[in-house]
Amino acid sequence: MSRLWRILSRYPVITVTVLVGIAVLALDLAGLDQTSRWIATVYVSIVILWTLIGMIRDVLRGHVGLDVLAVVAMVATLAVGEYVASLIIVLMLSGGEALEDYAGRRAKRELTALLDRAPQLAHVIVHPSEATADDVQDVAADDVEVGNVLLVRPAEVVPVDGVLLTESGSFDESSITGESLPVTREAGDEVLSGSVNGSRAVRIRATRRSADSQYQQIVALVREAEGSRAPVVRLADRFAIPFTAVSLVIAGAAWGLSGDPARFAEVLVLATPCPLLIAAPVAFLGGLSRAAKAGVILKGGAVVEQLARIRSAAFDKTGTLTQGRPELVAVHAAPGFDADEVLALAASAEQYSSHVLADGIRRAAADRGLALHGAAEAREIATNGVTALIEGREVVVGKPAYIASLAPDTERAELSAGQAAAYVAVDGRFAGTIVLADDPRDEAPGVVAWLRANGIERIVMLTGDARPTAEAVAAEVGITDVHAELLPAEKVHLAGALRPRPVLMVGDGVNDAPVLAAADVGIAMGAKGSTAAGDAADVVILKDSLAKVVEAIAIGRHTLRVAYTAIWIGIVLSIALMLIATTGVIPAVVGALVQEVVDLATILYALRALTGPPVVLDTGSATQNAAVPPAEALAS
Repeated sequence: MSRLWRILSRYPVITVTVLVGIAVLALDLAGLDQTSRWIATVYVSIVILWTLIGMIRDVLRGHVGLDVLAVVAMVATLAVGEYVASLIIVLMLSGGEALEDYAGRRAKRELTALLDRAPQLAHVIVHPSEATADDVQDVAADDVEVGNVLLVRPAEVVPVDGVLLTESGSFDESSITGESLPVTREAGDEVLSGSVNGSRAVRIRATRRSADSQYQQIVALVREAEGSRAPVVRLADRFAIPFTAVSLVIAGAAWGLSGDPARFAEVLVLATPCPLLIAAPVAFLGGLSRAAKAGVILKGGAVVEQLARIRSAAFDKTGTLTQGRPELVAVHAAPGFDADEVLALAASAEQYSSHVLADGIRRAAADRGLALHGAAEAREIATNGVTALIEGREVVVGKPAYIASLAPDTERAELSAGQAAAYVAVDGRFAGTIVLADDPRDEAPGVVAWLRANGIERIVMLTGDARPTAEAVAAEVGITDVHAELLPAEKVHLAGALRPRPVLMVGDGVNDAPVLAAADVGIAMGAKGSTAAGDAADVVILKDSLAKVVEAIAIGRHTLRVAYTAIWIGIVLSIALMLIATTGVIPAVVGALVQEVVDLATILYALRALTGPPVVLDTGSATQNAAVPPAEALAS
């Protein structure tokens, strides 16, 4: 009973319309036709007035929609005395909103699941260094400070990003990365907020506050996606004026040819716009939900439509086309410096950098057992390098041109294919080079082949790395158009000049943020990428796999195809029924009921956006196992 009351209170217009309809039918049966007619007329007139007010507001905002058909249909049915049909139209419109709400909540289930699981509490261990039993204090997740030691009990959600202190632990990261199997972390490994602890209690040390943690950033992206106005509404609006005109012409012709004004109403009740207003938004919400379930956050419906129409793709190299885990090859120290000294100083400075090469340098120093030192001050110069004051010495690590501008005695290193070098200067003197190798991702050739085989006409690499390294990686993954040694402004310029449009840009670092923002669709590899890149991008990939780029495009194309098909199903069925109604074989009451069936059919079809054919990459050749039609085919 309480559930029924919740449903009735959630949709008051449906409730009131049903009650009015019951009262009208009861009065008709009692022979009080005039009374029932007046009740229906007054109630429907109130609905018409309310709808007109909404239409005027929309027009003032520059939006002309499909509500005019519904208003004309209600006025026409009242004018010819079909007041029961007018009540059914009101019920149909309000019922359509309820169906849209239900389908929308069904489609957004994966998105809202992220919001519902946001951690609220954290168990802070007050005296973690003492050998006695843990003294645990519960605090709000937002109040956790960096450095706090937290207790995470079995099956609890990790409240903030941290480092595992317990010997090992198992975590379910499916809501963050899309990985369905639990992952095992060892002491010292990073544990992401939002992951679910396994069967044993663990300790972690907080490395970020709640607001800066991975899960809260994802939640913020989801809220942005939920709050966006999907272009699907604009898609329906594109059909509003022609569909309205055709409907009125058919209805007017039926009236003129028959001489019966009731025929006008009988045709128009079948032209109500619910299929266009409801089915398309449901399809786009389904696409957003499907993407979220796959570990891809799309920032709104407009991104879905743009993804479906992509014609050019640009990729950063390091951490995007490559694995983003460079391994040390060699350290070449300049005269007066020792190799271990150069590596230790560089790693100490790189503690303050988020660049992928910085991680490789830090790991190399740790593998050699070198002690790192804190910096009195440090700052990252985007795209150029990092500078830090280490034990009174100014250490700069970065690109050769930047280091050469500070240390004129800088010497370029001889690099083999696929290698990259970080140059080091100490107190204005060239100290040496650190050579690393970063192999291409296993899935990269398959991704490039899929894009090329599925209508992406131009694929380029835009990178700040040295040309020999960039060209070697590009050759391995199948890219022939390479632009290397670029500054951020140059990347933005090249992305802006790239044709044909729209252009997709994929990157992961701080230096990618400007070009991600400038592209028609920017995709950030968010699993290991920077916050700046994620904020600037339109799409954030939560799993460290380039294959998700293909999945995002496939979802966009499938969603747009479903949305267009749902619209055309509604249009074709409505026009066919209107033409039949011109003969007078469909009474107004029956027509209003039949239109509900059309609504249901289009909504059920729109929910197909929640699922779609899987995309399987063939990394062994330039073909793919699952082709997705380009955008031109979607609108045809």
